[in-house]
Amino acid sequence: MEVVKNLDIKRYMGQWYEIASFPSFFQPKKGENTSAFYTLNEDGTVNVLNVTFVNGKKVSIEGTAYKADPKSDEAKLKVKFYVPPFLPIFPVTGDYWVLYIDEDYQYVLVGGPTKKYLWILCRQKQMDEEIYNMLEQKAKDLGYDVSKLHKTPQSDSTPEGEDVPQDKGIWWIKSLFG
Repeated sequence: MEVVKNLDIKRYMGQWYEIASFPSFFQPKKGENTSAFYTLNEDGTVNVLNVTFVNGKKVSIEGTAYKADPKSDEAKLKVKFYVPPFLPIFPVTGDYWVLYIDEDYQYVLVGGPTKKYLWILCRQKQMDEEIYNMLEQKAKDLGYDVSKLHKTPQSDSTPEGEDVPQDKGIWWIKSLFG
């Protein structure tokens, strides 16, 4: 599967809003206003902070992303989280492949080789339907079953306390049980 080459990791840093994704066991089932914050570390790895709101309560998980092959120019990253997040014991690593990004780094399509996971992310909380449809078509062309895409509710107003995530990782246990 072809991925983005020569990703400008510095331009990729910052906040991305989840517009849609495939439901997965490691994300809360009823998450809203979901976003990811990426910060470049001195060693070239990326700090990943995923934040979502479940029933109005902020929850988050933190991890690290790094190039799968440091010598490659492909945007094939690995992301490592520790579970359970509130007692980091077991590392869980997944693929984070940048499949498409626009030239202004405003929206992105992210997946992996198994095609079990897919995310459409944007710098804004809302995405133009034409852009969404284009990204959905790109995913379909790559062999993803886009009927599994679930749009993530994003409110126009900022939920309270968005700047300081709370209840880090507790959602992980709750999300396993729905």
